[in-house]
Amino acid sequence: MTPPLLALQGVTKRFPVPAPLLARLGAALGRPVPDRAVHAVEAVDLAVARGEALGLVGESGCGKSTLGRIAAGIATPTRGAVLLDGEPVRVAGRKRTTRVQMVFQDPYASLDPRMRVGETLAEGPLAHGLTRASEARATIADWLTRVGLDPAAADRFPHQFSGGQRQRVAIARALAMRPDLLVCDEPVASLDVSIQAQIVNLFLDLRRELGLTMVFISHDLGVVRHLCDRIAIMYLGRIVEIGPAAEIATAARHPYTRALLASVPRLVTEEGDAPVLEPIRGELPSPLDRPEGCPYRTRCPLAVPRCRTEPPRLRALGPVEVACHRAEEVEGL
Repeated sequence: MTPPLLALQGVTKRFPVPAPLLARLGAALGRPVPDRAVHAVEAVDLAVARGEALGLVGESGCGKSTLGRIAAGIATPTRGAVLLDGEPVRVAGRKRTTRVQMVFQDPYASLDPRMRVGETLAEGPLAHGLTRASEARATIADWLTRVGLDPAAADRFPHQFSGGQRQRVAIARALAMRPDLLVCDEPVASLDVSIQAQIVNLFLDLRRELGLTMVFISHDLGVVRHLCDRIAIMYLGRIVEIGPAAEIATAARHPYTRALLASVPRLVTEEGDAPVLEPIRGELPSPLDRPEGCPYRTRCPLAVPRCRTEPPRLRALGPVEVACHRAEEVEGL
């Protein structure tokens, strides 16, 4: 088998709670509070093949953005390894490669408001010797054209663009580094629906044209199904289901994936029936105090005593892998 372009091996990320915050919490409670850490990502194994688009989906707070930053080499895992073509993405605490680039959710926050767009796009390629100063203007014009912007936009500042145009600039900046892997963290979440469709179609076009490998993070299963080959569902820092996009969207095996699909708003049918919308029951547990056993058991309608004591592991079930003790029963529902 061809080795994956990106491999995450046992990746865990924990954020210790600062001592002053613990002291204030203890004062409010009237008792000492032991050292705590936010369990953002727990023992994630994930592989992305060259040319593949993988969608990472889950509720806010599930750890998907943290996992994306670790994959991009921006954040360091507490434990585990992140490999690109078999080599570490980070060495001695620093990102060692330009082959992984990231597109962030808020393009206005990720672009320097004091720099013209042309300067922003040229900064990375010039610093890393990917282009010569004499060629920078032409290179910038080419990337702006590829993302659907006028080359004259190079002389403007970020505040002179709309939200959708700024996201196109952010995409061009990432692509100007000629990455093998693009990590996109909710890149359409802050945009209007019509603009979202334009940006998703842009990603599809760029993927076909450039042969990009992508990790696309989103809470929108509809967007991810349209764009990605496979979907991984995250819950409280763990992958609970992963498989082909069409299979996850139509025949999910994990109760949480089923709940996510049921919570997506749908239009009124031709018969005039009211749309069915079923919010996910219960609340997401705190990553400071994860439930024992299965992390989803506090919200799961199928939970049994075994779920309280034994954490389920990912196992193959048909074309998907699922972490649920009762996945076979879910499959038949």
